[in-house]
Amino acid sequence: MKPYLQLTRPANLVTAVADILAGMAIAQFTFSSFQPIFLILSTIGLYGGGVVMNDVFDAKLDSIERPERPIPSGKVALKSATMLGISLLFFGILAAALFSFQSGMIAIIIAMLTVLYNRFAKHHVFFGPLTMGMCRGGNLILGMSVLPESFQKWGFIAVLPVAYIGAITLISQDEVHGGKKRTLYIAALLYLIVLAAQLTIAQREGNISFTLPFVLLHAWLIGRPLWNAIQKPIGPMIGKAVKAGVISLIVMNASWCVAFGLWPLALAVLALLPLSMVLAKVFAVT
Repeated sequence: MKPYLQLTRPANLVTAVADILAGMAIAQFTFSSFQPIFLILSTIGLYGGGVVMNDVFDAKLDSIERPERPIPSGKVALKSATMLGISLLFFGILAAALFSFQSGMIAIIIAMLTVLYNRFAKHHVFFGPLTMGMCRGGNLILGMSVLPESFQKWGFIAVLPVAYIGAITLISQDEVHGGKKRTLYIAALLYLIVLAAQLTIAQREGNISFTLPFVLLHAWLIGRPLWNAIQKPIGPMIGKAVKAGVISLIVMNASWCVAFGLWPLALAVLALLPLSMVLAKVFAVT
């Protein structure tokens, strides 16, 4: 089973769950019922299916650059991986639809964006980061769909995960062969925009003093490996910066929770970080 689990990137799945919880916090959901569990199941299916299809479409390239991956190594047949990816995507759509029609439609859009990214946009310097960022922004909106009336006021926040994931995707394009410092500086700028926006919104909501420690922790977790990569832009260093950016999404989502006054939920989301880090030692993040 391990090769199949490896395809789904378990450490990354935890960050997707954190997206949903952050979206619920932004929508000011009171967690008065268990029905939103469908949204959590949905994101597990959508994200898992998306990363499996990533390896399906990259099977030929991985046979050269990453022959140890489950498909090129022969541990998982290409046909089996394809069926797994498609099944997970459909499961994600179904789970969202069981919560509401609107959530189901959002899930369909996310699924379409993942396929678009994996099949066409991935290797484009602009559309690759943009499309992947839209997937993560859509995931936050999926969490906010627990109370759709929140879209009008807070829907714009979904642009920030687009910038954040766009930065990670931009960095990851040079993970194998190394990259240029200019790309890393652009990613750093995008990171700073997201962090500054979180503090600004927290200030407006009157929760800046509680949010600041979370944002500083996030800045340290992503800033240190990115700075190391800037100093030495080789594949392994860039890979560490990508890994840190993905795992630290949990801290970013915890920051959203506390920015909107739900500090107990913020602590619960932050508690997912050790789980994701442990999983990252067993299963590849990128």
